[in-house]
Amino acid sequence: MEKTVLITGCSSGFGKLAAKKFQSEGWNVIATMRSPEKETELNKLDNIFVTALDVTSNESVKKAVSDGLDKFGKIDALVNNAGYGGHSFLEQFTEEQIYAMFETNVFGVMRVCREVLPHMRKQKSGSVINITSMAGYMGLTLTSTYSATKWAVEGLTESMAMEYKPFGINVKAIAPGAFGTNFVASSDNNFEGGDDEIQTASAKIGAHFMTVVQQMQEQSGQVADPQEVADKIYECVTEDMPVHNIVGADAEMLKGMIDSMPRQQFIDTLDEMLLPKD
Repeated sequence: MEKTVLITGCSSGFGKLAAKKFQSEGWNVIATMRSPEKETELNKLDNIFVTALDVTSNESVKKAVSDGLDKFGKIDALVNNAGYGGHSFLEQFTEEQIYAMFETNVFGVMRVCREVLPHMRKQKSGSVINITSMAGYMGLTLTSTYSATKWAVEGLTESMAMEYKPFGINVKAIAPGAFGTNFVASSDNNFEGGDDEIQTASAKIGAHFMTVVQQMQEQSGQVADPQEVADKIYECVTEDMPVHNIVGADAEMLKGMIDSMPRQQFIDTLDEMLLPKD
């Protein structure tokens, strides 16, 4: 019997590439997104069921999972990819923006997991892959809220891996570095929030931050290809992989730094890298 994967956030980026990867490997794919009526590519491929799913809505999650099970009979893997970022100082985000990011990036992951896990327990097998970020390994300037959501999902994943192993369910996290997807365009930046002092500071640091990221990618000598993430997702579902996984030359460089020095030294090094000198 063919295996089936449910993937959230398939309208673009890692989600769409992962849907194509699984389909090309002979899997059935429940490709979910908030606006499936706008999709013009995945719905033309065999064995892909494109359907609506808004991770912030219990009703939407329940319907998508139910419709997917009706279509293919079971769910062997779940990929929690839906999410978005945002850059600003903590006080520049409104309370509504903070809650909204947690609602999608953290509670949305929990919501979909809680709907799918009972089915996996019943069949005594399954894989859950949570897409996080290198911001879930370290705090970065202008990413306090986003980092908080991704640290939460890294911790959630590690705990779930222990909780659900006895049921035959593997739970893993994948933390990409900086990749060229629509993620940046969909980020919720708010450099204009707050008073004049903090607006000036965030704009200046933000410009320097992006320059450093570009330099890191150039120094790595590799072009960041989002397909690497899609391939890693498939690998984590089909092979014996660790709970925590990183993808991208810049991510590997940063993880190497984290592992090679005391944490405070690493934080001080980031300060030197990411904060403008004048």
